[in-house]
This record gives sequence, structure tokens and C-alpha cells, in this order.
Amino acid sequence: MTGTARKGGNVAGAAEGTLLSAGDVARLVNGRLEGDASRAVRAVAPLDRAGEDDVSFLAAAKYAPLLQSSGVGVLLVSPALAAEAASVPARVLVDNPHEALLALLPVLYRSPEREPGVHPTAVIGRGARLGDDVTVGAYAVIGDGATLGERAWIGAHCAIGTGVAVGDDTRLHPHVTLYQGAVVGRRVTLHSGVRVASDGFGYVYRDGRHEKIPHVGRCVIEDDVEIGANTTIDRGSIDDTVIGAGTKIDNLVHVGHNVRIGRLCLLMAQVGIAGSARIEDGCILAGQAGLGGHIVVGKGARIGGQAGVFGDVPAGQTWSGYPARPHREALRAQAALFKLPGLLRDLEQLIAERRP
Repeated sequence: MTGTARKGGNVAGAAEGTLLSAGDVARLVNGRLEGDASRAVRAVAPLDRAGEDDVSFLAAAKYAPLLQSSGVGVLLVSPALAAEAASVPARVLVDNPHEALLALLPVLYRSPEREPGVHPTAVIGRGARLGDDVTVGAYAVIGDGATLGERAWIGAHCAIGTGVAVGDDTRLHPHVTLYQGAVVGRRVTLHSGVRVASDGFGYVYRDGRHEKIPHVGRCVIEDDVEIGANTTIDRGSIDDTVIGAGTKIDNLVHVGHNVRIGRLCLLMAQVGIAGSARIEDGCILAGQAGLGGHIVVGKGARIGGQAGVFGDVPAGQTWSGYPARPHREALRAQAALFKLPGLLRDLEQLIAERRP
């Protein structure tokens, strides 16, 4: 790689501008280069906005017309579409151009380096245990008896409650709060504003008022989980709330008390899951889906965006709509609903014609 640093700082959000040749790109993605091997790029851009010093990708034929106005310098392209990209100065042929970007992004957009140490403004509670090479940012608070694993990275203004455990190589971005009762595994990423182990919504109406049910369960975040900004995950009432290993949760999601989410699930923005629901391994919940309490979504099931789920969903099925039902059934019901205005017009016309 050329490794040439660019003066003037960032390009399209990139870190200090590393310059890569088309040949470098081909080697990084294990692709076959066609065209100018010396063509240099310093950033990634969408095909319709890419310039001569950008790399972009073409993976679907419907986007090929964008090449007519694109100034892209290096293009990741599937072999089936290579002929469409003949005008691009350098083409790198790969089976999956979108996936190939994963090898380029960490090189062109370097993550900030972690500097081990405890900031002098941080507050470390009595009996707290800090592993080797931890980083604790400005004004962070580590509660009494809390544990930070090796190389844990705690951002500025984070609050970690009494007795909370944080695993090795886990990163908390600024302003994350872990209430007492949180257990966070290894290699977990929690983005800004995440709240873990807050009380669930539970009350008993007695003597003319709503009395709060104490929540004494834990909230367990297993290894390799990522949770997006401003997501809230409640602790259990008398059981645990559990997020399974490898699951990824988007911004602005709410997971209620006693919910159990399996391994390798995907939850998109604004999903809401009511208490004691169980989401089994490999499920996908699309944006704004709402799930009722005490239901089971079976292994590998998919829930469509804005679906309202009030009953169990069998494993492997795709459900959508409100109330949610199997996707094909929901489409048929929606199509029938759209036909109603026309049917009513035809009926009104028929009645009018038969009037004396």
C-alpha cells in the first residue's frame, strides 16, 4: 500500500486520508483488477456521487445507469456486470461487491485508537475492580464493587452501577448507563444513550393508586452484542432479561422486562417488545414492529416493519401487517381491502340503474 497521508484532514468522514491505489484495493478484497492499477482513491462514496478519488460498488443491474454520470475512480463490480463498467478507469471484479467493502472501510476510515488509563475526573467506587489496560473517560462513574474486564473502554460521562460486571474488550460510548443488575459480556458495543437494567413497567392497582412492583432480576447482555443509541433494555422483575450472543439491536428500541432474545437476532429501529416475550435464535424484527407480552417468536422467524404481533409466530415464518399474520395472507387481505372502493362504486352504480 502507498500509505500516503493527505494533508487537510478528513474526506467524507474518513480518518486521516490514507491513499490506496487500485492495485491495493484489489489485493485487500482478493479481487481481479481491470484497468489502471495506479488509480488512487481516498474514500468510499455512493455511485451517483462518487468522484475520481472515490471507490464505489455495483452489485445490481438496476444501478448500472448511474455509471453514465458517475465520476468514480475505482469500482468494485460483480463479473456479470463488468461489461457495464467498461468506462470506469479501474474495475475490481469480486463475487460480492457489497461484502468486499468490509475489507476496505477499516483501512480508509480508521477507528480512533484507545489510550489505556483512567481520566483524573472519573470516579471509581469502593471495591471496584479494573482489568488490565482499561480506558475510563472523563467524568465516568464506576460504582462500588463493579468489575471492568481487560481492555474495557468506558466513554465520557458513563455511569456504571453498584456491582455491575463489564466483560473484556467491551466498549461503552459516552453517556451509557448501566443500572445495578446489569451484566455485560465480552466484545459488546453499547452506543451513546443506551440504558441497561432500568426498571420495567410494572404496577399493581391497590387502595386507589398504582403501586410499583420492585424489579429485582438482572439484565444480561451476552458476548458480541451491539446495541444502538438511545435503546433501553429493562431488567427482569423476578427473572432475568437476556440478550443472546451475537444479536444486533438498532437505535431507539425498547425491550421490556423478562424478555429473552436468542442468539444472532436482528432488531431494527423503534421495535418495541413487551414483557416476558421470547424471541428465539436468528429472528429478524423490522423497524417499528410491536410485539405483545408473553408471546413466542420461533427460531428464524421474520417480522415485517410496523407489524403488530399479538400471538405466537411459528419458527421460520414471515409475518407482517396489523394484526400480524403470515405475510402472503396479509398481502391478500390488503389487496382485497384496496378493491373495496371500486366494488362499492360498482354496486352504487348498479343500484342507481335499477331504480324506477
